[in-house]
Amino acid sequence: MDLARTEVAPRRSRKESATRMGLMALPVAFFAVFFAYPVAAIVARGLKIDGAWRFGRIGEVLAQSDIRHVLWFTTWQALASTALTLLIALPGAYVFARFDFRGKQVLRAVVTVPFVLPTVVVGTAFLALVGRGGLLDQLWGVRLDTTLWAILLAHVFFNYAVVVRTVGGLWSQLDPRQEEAARMLGASRFAAWRRVTLPALSPAVAAAALMVFLFTFTSFGVVQILGGPTFSTLEVEIYRQTSEIFDLATAAVLTIVQFVAVGAILAVHAWTVRRRETVLRLVAPEVTVRRPRGAGQWALLGGVLASILVLLVLPLGVLVQRSLDAPGGYGFAYYKALTSADSGIFLVAPIAAIGNSLEYALAATAIAVVIGGLAAAALTRRTGRLVRGFDALLMLPLGVSAVTVGFGFLIALDEPPLDLRSSWILVPLAQALVGVPFVVRTMLPVLRAVDGRLREAAAVLGASPWRVWREVDLPLVRRALLIAAGFAFAVSLGEFGATVFIARPDNPTLPVAVARLLGRAGDLNYGQAMALSTILMVVCAVALLLLERIRTDRTGEF
Repeated sequence: MDLARTEVAPRRSRKESATRMGLMALPVAFFAVFFAYPVAAIVARGLKIDGAWRFGRIGEVLAQSDIRHVLWFTTWQALASTALTLLIALPGAYVFARFDFRGKQVLRAVVTVPFVLPTVVVGTAFLALVGRGGLLDQLWGVRLDTTLWAILLAHVFFNYAVVVRTVGGLWSQLDPRQEEAARMLGASRFAAWRRVTLPALSPAVAAAALMVFLFTFTSFGVVQILGGPTFSTLEVEIYRQTSEIFDLATAAVLTIVQFVAVGAILAVHAWTVRRRETVLRLVAPEVTVRRPRGAGQWALLGGVLASILVLLVLPLGVLVQRSLDAPGGYGFAYYKALTSADSGIFLVAPIAAIGNSLEYALAATAIAVVIGGLAAAALTRRTGRLVRGFDALLMLPLGVSAVTVGFGFLIALDEPPLDLRSSWILVPLAQALVGVPFVVRTMLPVLRAVDGRLREAAAVLGASPWRVWREVDLPLVRRALLIAAGFAFAVSLGEFGATVFIARPDNPTLPVAVARLLGRAGDLNYGQAMALSTILMVVCAVALLLLERIRTDRTGEF
């Protein structure tokens, strides 16, 4: 009997390894061809001259005072944005985790809408709020568009949902009776929270802080619109060096610097995620959600609702208001102007960008779900350095310069058998790179929650790996798959950094159309940009509301 077991175990281990490698094959090939290859092509184009590598160029670029200023500002604003986001969003995480109140599901979708909006739309919303002629300028003469505060508040707006979902998701699974027991033993409310709850929350807070830092460190659209000539992040500088100055060597050096920084951030993030998963196994999964009790809890709920109204809802409301504020009075004049191609900015009417974006996003969603689904399935099979490295690879597109990827597509994918520069599929491929991490992060916790003995029983009965997935995993994770597809669709719809290089003039996407309209002077162009941004916001909001209706508490990290 023991001999039979010792013979079966190695065969099972080899079979599992073969299955894992088979699942990883397509995602690895996809990232190698459409991520690593274009980025490497850009770096090589910038640092390789006459067939020889010029690594000394790295030191020359980093010695420039203006480049050092960009590096300092990128890091400083990311730290400030992260601290401000945590300060404002942590009370919201507690409210969503512990309180039950009317409209909670809708409000949860509302706070997530900014996260899936394109950064160019976020910048546009705050430009309408605090910029020249914005709401604050009209009412009180206050303009923040040339100060750091506008950028910081826009980053809070964009990343509020990261903290609420990441920290709130763990907070809702912590047993409140542990803190209550500490208070019964004489600890004050703050002391009980500091000694019991905070240590358990620290991995989730660290993971959320790292993700916010990552998103703000690589900020592009927000800083591009609100920063003006004064403020520039690494991503904005890479775009400027690539598209305006045509200095590929400097752009390549900055890409390498950003790549190293992002790799370090993701390595620390992976460590915090493993700590958080360990904590989740040690605490009770039951959640005590109740209506607020006492003046203090009602005041906290009111404060959180007020902050959401001011920081999240108001910018979106101003965006809608500015899209309707036409010269002849409030109406849909700017929306009607979207049907005309007489502006000279596009070869087609701006409204065509809506159909283009939907088609591209659907194609990108299909690609992201296939690649991300296979990757998530592979990551559920054991752990190890190979699996952790593969997981980190999947997260890289969230932090590596999308500008570099987009321009790399133009340089690298221009020869057979990968001559895709004139193909429509180029845009969905770039968008899918951003969508895959969201699919993985949504699917992975649910797949890991599936009892592995069910898979083993099906395999023992002779089911192939594909049949095991179809008849065991799929019925249990169907809901998570729909949510993953929804997130992939939303983020693909708003991808801007790479698409701005590869979207053709006769097939612009919504974010590209908004950016081009904002780049032209005139009230008509500005109003059309606000109208397109509003349309994109509504589409994203509808998608998020649908996702909230089918979400369960265990459905992914987002």
